[in-house]
Amino acid sequence: MKKLSNFLAATALLVAVGHASAADQVVKIGYQNEPDPSHAAIVASDYEKALGAKIDWRKFDSGASVIAALASGSIDIGYAGSSPLAAGLSRGAPIETFLIAGLIGKAEGLVVRNGSGVNEIKDLIGKKVATPFVSTSHYSLLFVLNNAKVDATKVNILNLQPPEIAAAFARGDIDAAYVWDPVLAKAKENGKVLIDSAEVAKLGGPTFVAWITRKDYAASHAKELTAFTKVTLDTYAHFRSKPDDYKAGTPLAKAIADFNGAKTEEIFDEIDGAYYPLANEQASDAYLGKATADALAATAAFLKEQKKVDTVLPSYAGGVTTDFVKAASATQ
Repeated sequence: MKKLSNFLAATALLVAVGHASAADQVVKIGYQNEPDPSHAAIVASDYEKALGAKIDWRKFDSGASVIAALASGSIDIGYAGSSPLAAGLSRGAPIETFLIAGLIGKAEGLVVRNGSGVNEIKDLIGKKVATPFVSTSHYSLLFVLNNAKVDATKVNILNLQPPEIAAAFARGDIDAAYVWDPVLAKAKENGKVLIDSAEVAKLGGPTFVAWITRKDYAASHAKELTAFTKVTLDTYAHFRSKPDDYKAGTPLAKAIADFNGAKTEEIFDEIDGAYYPLANEQASDAYLGKATADALAATAAFLKEQKKVDTVLPSYAGGVTTDFVKAASATQ
């Protein structure tokens, strides 16, 4: 009996330790400051509740830094744009897209400072234009210059992160910037938008942002990624069905503004600057099923042409998965 009681006590201890380790699990997630419906869920701790784990939310200024942190194991889940994602995959980063966070539209744009003398794309020759290198904004800027037949080497393109762009624009140190909200919204107070990413998409250069993870993490944390995906998709569905809930004066607008350090009255326009695909759209060929891999391939080809990457993969399908969108949909 004594041996049995010792065995039961040891078993109970192991079970208790197992529960404790699950409760103490920390999921490290890298996000960016661009306002998004899911940021309200971050404030409400909905992700912690769904994942049953503590979350270490880490703010990044660019997708390139998110991908570097993800590839190194510093974070488990990250938010990055199509250009840095294409570059990362081309360089062999062991990552994959599991959720489209939005098709970029008015939320990113080329803003020129009042008094800069820039009224059209060709006026950028000889001017100082800032953008975070290897970002979706950088890709769009290069695409716009190429489309207007402006030699990019004749434009003084500066590699600045969004906070640096905001400060430089306010000081008058730069003439223009291709950047995203909320820095774009701030810059518009003393400037005008020549072209935004919705217009660039119509010219043939679409961009998107995505939630991505490391392949080894995806293989061992399907439950967490499915829960994360469901919470995020629920916020997109809510915004799509009840957009007025995010307008100035609403609790959701205030929560997102407080989280991002933005102005409450600007939150709706900033969120509305992107298109958020719902679950059935995400899993279709128009998104994760096929189009995302095709878009990454096209982006990589353009980046190689611009000498930003050395190699273009035969296929980018290995960097995209529908598994977690489908699993999240099955739980709804």
